[in-house]
Amino acid sequence: MPEGIKLGVLALTCVAASCAALMPSAALARKPQPSAPTHELRCLFNDSHFHLTNYVQQGTDMGKYVDEIMGDKVCRSTVFGIPLQQTWSYGNSGDFAPTYYLQSDAPLYYYSFTDAYIASAYLKLRPDQRRRLDPMITGFNPADMYAVDHIRRVLETYPGVFTGIGEFTIHKEFVSSKVAGEIASLTDPALDRILDFAGEVGLAVILHSDIDMPFAKAGAEPVFLQQMKDLLRRHPQTMIIWAHIGLGRVVHPVQGQATADTAERNPAYRDLVEAMITDPTLSHVYFDISWDEVAKYAVSSPGSIENTAAMLNKYPERFLFGTDNVAPKDQATQLRVFNMWDPIWAKLTPEASLKVRTGNYARIFDAASARVRAWEAKNVK
Repeated sequence: MPEGIKLGVLALTCVAASCAALMPSAALARKPQPSAPTHELRCLFNDSHFHLTNYVQQGTDMGKYVDEIMGDKVCRSTVFGIPLQQTWSYGNSGDFAPTYYLQSDAPLYYYSFTDAYIASAYLKLRPDQRRRLDPMITGFNPADMYAVDHIRRVLETYPGVFTGIGEFTIHKEFVSSKVAGEIASLTDPALDRILDFAGEVGLAVILHSDIDMPFAKAGAEPVFLQQMKDLLRRHPQTMIIWAHIGLGRVVHPVQGQATADTAERNPAYRDLVEAMITDPTLSHVYFDISWDEVAKYAVSSPGSIENTAAMLNKYPERFLFGTDNVAPKDQATQLRVFNMWDPIWAKLTPEASLKVRTGNYARIFDAASARVRAWEAKNVK
């Protein structure tokens, strides 16, 4: 284990104790915090981005996830399904039943039952298991002006369960074009309604929206960057986590060199991110470094490792680690993405390491839980 993690884990007990002391009573009603459980003394991270089920709503048993897959290595975790269901079109794939969006040309459609499934599974858990999870609402269509009504109904039906909304998607390579119905947009007032309501309730938001189109030309301004910043600035009272820092399989970190097609030199990707971090109008925005694709970029070269570590050390309070795992079958699978970051963990200060791996998660999701419970106490009859 890298030295930074060893020192960071040693401090985790104090962090857990201080959070318990400062959390409002409404949050404590749902997540009682006696002494720090044994697993918290040696766990590696909190998982800010975890899918219990896949694109055909199959997945891991939630109790098994906590006891065996999280085990003593993952302190706490978000838990949500996937809001999109892959159609099994016999005319497209015959007897082959696709379980992933890249396995079929058939469309995806929104599957709202995912929220009821997550809530039902959560409510069957033991209290000690529940304390380690933060369920999220995700079964809504962000292009639908009625999406807010779905979120409100879920909170009213399952009070005391959910901490936030997401991961939900606006622009995503290979996915957006497959979704049946109207295509989501960063400029859609339906999305503004969702984020306004999240701010009112206190829901934490995990938003996936690629920074650019697939296979964009190096040196060009990322297509969706300005729209994303404009959206974020319209909702300063909402805690928003930008999933994967806007990256994807083929949506790479933008390059800093000019090309034959443009005479302007664009800032490197780290400069784009740093400009957002230092922008006071975006102080409510955080960045998750989940997904193995993001990890591949981060450790792709010695220079990338140095740059990424420098960014995390400089602004450790703005980043959260997550796996973006989908229905893992065992703990080794759950830890694979975390271990990909080993070259970077080794270069972080103990303080930065602790914040990125565990502290920021606790701060953001504990605050969200307290606010949501307070809203429910006032509004759910």
